[in-house]
Amino acid sequence: MNAPGCPPPDDPLPGAALRGAPPPDRYPLAIIGAGALGLHFAARLAEVMPVAVIARDDERAARLKAGVTVGDRVFKADAFAADAPPPADWVIVLVKAGDTAAAAAIAEHMQPLGVLSLQNGLTGDLLRAHCRAPRVDQGITTEGAYREGTAEAERVQPSGAGETLLPRGFEPVAEMLMRAGLHARVEPDIGAARLAKLLVNVAINPLAAVHRANNGALLAPPLRAELDRLVHEAWPVLHAEGLALDEPAALARVHAVAQATGANRASMLQDVLAGRRTEIDAITGALLQMAARRGMAVPTHEALYQAVRALEPGKGSLSESRPCTDT
Repeated sequence: MNAPGCPPPDDPLPGAALRGAPPPDRYPLAIIGAGALGLHFAARLAEVMPVAVIARDDERAARLKAGVTVGDRVFKADAFAADAPPPADWVIVLVKAGDTAAAAAIAEHMQPLGVLSLQNGLTGDLLRAHCRAPRVDQGITTEGAYREGTAEAERVQPSGAGETLLPRGFEPVAEMLMRAGLHARVEPDIGAARLAKLLVNVAINPLAAVHRANNGALLAPPLRAELDRLVHEAWPVLHAEGLALDEPAALARVHAVAQATGANRASMLQDVLAGRRTEIDAITGALLQMAARRGMAVPTHEALYQAVRALEPGKGSLSESRPCTDT
């Protein structure tokens, strides 16, 4: 039996009442990227406010309008194709790193007050290079979600509540996320926070992808030795760039994330299994650029970078042929 005031599991999300009204002339928030994480955020936000979801094309937008299951609810999105986005005050970018430039152009067309990346890797500079909104920056999120089922019977499953950290200037977005019940706050030292997340990503994502292992398996022999070596190589580079963690704390952070997400498939592993382009350039590639700039050696990361690249599809893949790919 449902708790008083709660809709039954197969009812549309409460936000459907908001979407029953005429769409606003200008949305308070839009999300570019209708993949698992984008839909997870959008479904939560739509319970308390109008939110636009920008999908790659008309077909994808129509499927989202018809409804997709997010957790135990049906979410009918206010969805738009990438070539016809509505005006919005604030935009969150949640596409694959390789589609950042295309997403930036879409975001600028929406004439927002600010554009926030919550993507994997370091994409802030690329976003700023292609978008002239008043505020353009990158935050981080440890929210998780994954997609299952088919295109006709798609399901998004949240995989654990996390925290979203935003740069200064994005206080209104933090407030919207908190209204939706998400853990969010403005982080004054967002640069150090981004480096801490990059540390976790460069250690876990490519290793899981190459060995086709869930995160928890990386803590067991023989993979644990390689995981630790990746942290030990990356730490001096990231510390020189501004990472606030000392080396023992850095290793503990990576172990804690692998343990807490033990049953999860890393996003890079999901990409490899699905035959998609990965985000290796924005993750390990970013570390390699930092190391080269500082004259520091990271041979294990270099080898892993090449191993992941060898697993990627060639040019002309689905993800490369579309103007804005969902994550």
